[in-house]
Amino acid sequence: MRRKEKEIQNRADIEAVIQKADICRLGLSADNHPYIVPLNFGFDRDCLYFHAAREGQKIEMIRQNNRVCFELEADCEAVMAETPCDWTMRFKSVIGYGKASLVTDVNEKRRALAVIVQHYSARPVEYSSNLLERLVIIKVAIESMTGKKSGY
Repeated sequence: MRRKEKEIQNRADIEAVIQKADICRLGLSADNHPYIVPLNFGFDRDCLYFHAAREGQKIEMIRQNNRVCFELEADCEAVMAETPCDWTMRFKSVIGYGKASLVTDVNEKRRALAVIVQHYSARPVEYSSNLLERLVIIKVAIESMTGKKSGY
């Protein structure tokens, strides 16, 4: 990171940004074609989880190239100044890299969905076998991530 004074070095502080984020942007690439998609997510230890339909661009890209990048942010706020060229942003963000896989085990799908739902609500939810068969869970095993803060 170029601006070391903005780096979030403590793992607990990085995880706090992830827990506070609403959306995770997942970056994929296949056939020299980049693709970024904003997704609801769940975070558990060293993994991110996303739910998706069985077919689609992100699924095909993961099948071709499972190397991914992800980005999340929290506590974002514009900081106005006298002139717009002096404006800045206050934020905390996390960028990371990992390997994506498609979860096929029904019990692991159920657990991953619980992790995703827990990120947004404490309400327990039951899932039908039909639903679990229809959807795909994308699991990203996090290999590395860095945090950054500005204005804090």
